[in-house]
Amino acid sequence: MVKRVLVAYALWAMGGPLGLHHLYLGRDSHALLWMLTLGGFGFGWAREFIRIPAYVSEANRDTEKERWPPKEGLPPASPVRFAGQVCVGIYFGMVALIGLNSLSFFYLIVLPLSVGAGVHLVSNVGQQTADLQKTLTACLVTSPIFYGSSLSPLPISLAASITAAQHRRFKPPKAPGSQQKLGPRLYRIGLAWLAFSAPLGYCFFYNTTATLYYLSDSIAALLDIFWFLPWLRSVLEYFLLMPYRILCALTGGGYHEEAWRKVLEILLKEYTHREKEALKVSRL
Repeated sequence: MVKRVLVAYALWAMGGPLGLHHLYLGRDSHALLWMLTLGGFGFGWAREFIRIPAYVSEANRDTEKERWPPKEGLPPASPVRFAGQVCVGIYFGMVALIGLNSLSFFYLIVLPLSVGAGVHLVSNVGQQTADLQKTLTACLVTSPIFYGSSLSPLPISLAASITAAQHRRFKPPKAPGSQQKLGPRLYRIGLAWLAFSAPLGYCFFYNTTATLYYLSDSIAALLDIFWFLPWLRSVLEYFLLMPYRILCALTGGGYHEEAWRKVLEILLKEYTHREKEALKVSRL
């Protein structure tokens, strides 16, 4: 069935952050990525305003694959894709740290596999893909070096993204008429979404205190890296505490405000202590 640009734009406007337009165009990996990140944290969804005609053309070309020879060679390097791989890998790693850190061998197996899954999901968007085995191997090799660190998703994601970029390739062409029906596609995407969100939802609803303490420790550790650049620290603090401000604006305060206030208090206490230690060292 021929895809229409106007229909794609309508779905982009109504449910773009949930990937409805990608479902319409048969881009299931992209749709799942958008569902898990709310449209690439909003930035990807806005960027697609100028990309939708190309997506529609690509989808229509796939329905007539017999007229187009398969792509060969190495796909062009994309800084946007690489940045997305790093960010989504970190995001998946942070979700794993919040929801799955009680599992055995977490830092050796669970965390690197989670980061690798996020990186590979971005690698698999569109007509490109990457070597999943080598991406996961890079994660498993890098993870023990940063064992136990709350910021370990960052170096693991960087290593996985570099490996994925080095082993990128075009997807093999699909046979004409091989597009599956919407039902099975939604079933698989739904299972993936549940696997991602269930541990996170459990922690937020049944282990709120531990989750908030972990978030505060992660924010404090991240800000501590930039202690020598106060202006950058202030900018990062503003964006990292944005959920607190949005939640207060939406709920008008109450329990959620008190919970986020605890996060802020823990963060400020931790940071003040580290500032004092830094001042003591500088005076020696």
